[in-house]
Amino acid sequence: MLNGFMQKLTPIIKKQKQMDLNQLKHTLDMEESERLSSFATLSISGLRKKSEPPFPKEYRQVFAKDTDRILHSHAYTRYIDKTQVFYLIKNDHITHRVLHVQLVSKIARTIGRFLRLNEDLIEAIALGHDIGHTPFGHDGERFLSRLCQAHGIGEFRHSVQSVQFLEKVERKGKGWNLSLQTLDGILCHDGEIHNRVLKPCNDKSFEIHEKEIFLKKTRPEAKLVPMTLEGCVMRMADTISYIGRDLEDAIRLNIIKRNEIPCEVVDVLGNTNGTIVHILVTDIIEQSFGKDYISLSHKVSAALKILKDFNLEKIYLNPAIKKHINRIKKLFTMLFEKYLNDIEQKNRSSVIFSHFLKDMSEEYIDNHTSGEKVRDFIAGMTDQYFLRQSPDEVTKYMK
Repeated sequence: MLNGFMQKLTPIIKKQKQMDLNQLKHTLDMEESERLSSFATLSISGLRKKSEPPFPKEYRQVFAKDTDRILHSHAYTRYIDKTQVFYLIKNDHITHRVLHVQLVSKIARTIGRFLRLNEDLIEAIALGHDIGHTPFGHDGERFLSRLCQAHGIGEFRHSVQSVQFLEKVERKGKGWNLSLQTLDGILCHDGEIHNRVLKPCNDKSFEIHEKEIFLKKTRPEAKLVPMTLEGCVMRMADTISYIGRDLEDAIRLNIIKRNEIPCEVVDVLGNTNGTIVHILVTDIIEQSFGKDYISLSHKVSAALKILKDFNLEKIYLNPAIKKHINRIKKLFTMLFEKYLNDIEQKNRSSVIFSHFLKDMSEEYIDNHTSGEKVRDFIAGMTDQYFLRQSPDEVTKYMK
């Protein structure tokens, strides 16, 4: 008798569970308007260029779905062997790009939580912001940019390339159809620019987004501002994540000494990565809570600017970390010309056909020049894959 009752009840329970699951996303969306700051970006405001048919059981909010798509992209996987600052150095504790983006995500979400912002949007921007970086970091970016200019396809900027990968290269040229807010945050993440205050430029559309991409390719010095407060937080967190970490890596490699850090920096921010991160994060939260902008105090901002200038002179431009720079530059030129010639000669045995263009969508093939295809292929390479394209050169770097 009991078994018969349970058999009748089971379909009702299953139906109730199904209804609850289908309502879950709506409930989470509604809760955001009460839980988050009035300046936060609500998930229901997420805009996609293309409409998408709903899943039968769709409980993920729009920016959480963006995060999942970025995590599952091939370009994200390649973070694992992308240079942050120091390349071709045998030390397992030196920061690589994959760790950097994870640190950015954690720091930005911490700030976002205390400012009651949308952590899903922050995470999506953070995880995707450096996907367009070339092998060998900013040196590789400069070399590829010169080659792109020489072949009439505009300057190369990794922020633009990150959007290019996610919108037009991933999924064999179909792209991921990410939200405007996520793509905008990635495009406008310029962590190297020093800002004490960042106030979002809210009134943006996909049309404006395309114009800003074109602007950045033709005038890379143009300063773009994110459309969301979450994008502003991520941009600040980008700086916070690398500034002290690069110091620690440089000290570990005996490039600088800890006592060389300027006293104006030490007095305000301390002289270790942990202290620097804590003071910067704390200052942003205190200065930005309840505001429609993200800000540092004058004192902390000034100390951070001094530290940035110190890192630039003593680390990023230090000849000691650029022993292989001329060989790397030569390889970029050689590979760019080789792949360009392979495409124009229809050399199907070339890796650009077998590893990159194979099964690419007609939309990608038809809408990209030969130079743009070469740019996308090289920009997506890991450091080691790049070196493997010139086997005779590899042993020179490994000595």
